[in-house]
Amino acid sequence: MVQDLADKIHYSILASGSGGNATYFETKQHRILIDAGLSGKQLEKRMEAIGRSLDQVEALFVTHEHSDHSHGVGVLARRYGMPVYANTGTWTAMENKVGKIKPEQRCLLEAGKFLDLGDMQVESFAVSHDAAAPQFYQIHHDDQSFVVLTDTGYVSDRVVQMIKNADGYLMECNHDPEMLRMGPYSWPLKQRILGDTGHLSNEEGAGALMDVIGARTKRVFLGHRSQHNNMRSLAHLTVASILENNDFGVDHDFKLADAEPDQPSPLLSL
Repeated sequence: MVQDLADKIHYSILASGSGGNATYFETKQHRILIDAGLSGKQLEKRMEAIGRSLDQVEALFVTHEHSDHSHGVGVLARRYGMPVYANTGTWTAMENKVGKIKPEQRCLLEAGKFLDLGDMQVESFAVSHDAAAPQFYQIHHDDQSFVVLTDTGYVSDRVVQMIKNADGYLMECNHDPEMLRMGPYSWPLKQRILGDTGHLSNEEGAGALMDVIGARTKRVFLGHRSQHNNMRSLAHLTVASILENNDFGVDHDFKLADAEPDQPSPLLSL
């Protein structure tokens, strides 16, 4: 029996990059956001561009307190009354950044937990990043899943086992190491980005993808691209070449796409 298109996970990567991050998911019953790293006005525009509205969003899940993931959290909570989910460490770290949020909207979802919303489940997992308690999310619906993982210095074996063989991925390919080393950042910042609590390079993102892509995987987005230390064409070519050289069927078994910082992806389905 062919599954009704409406009974799939639908999603749009509203923004992905060092300037702001947000991803939208919907099923028949639920609509959520992961991160709100843009202004409320920008998020409204991105949602309108995919034919959706923020007043339809039922919940916001925050990965960590860095402003490119949390900038719009307070505005969305106050303007739309949506509950905001984060772990204890992230709530503490972003307390002074997001402004006043009603106690009943401050929801806890700790790392390694599984929140059942009905026809959508949200699974959290801890990562290695220089934030208070960073965690990312895997969205489940029936036998489908989509993984968001855009800020981590490395992908542990534990995380690999949790996110292996998902239908879709938004995977970090933040920087090209040589561009970073030759670029304008201070040496301490360069060391931070290159370290185990920093960001995945194009090559490291490709390595993580080789560990997790499976027979079910249909689409992979390369995300959180640095505006100073990377280029879309370079990230795409690097990852595609590494995967192809290791016998992965790029654009045959699965589609390799690029997430953009300044425009949303179309509203897609798994």
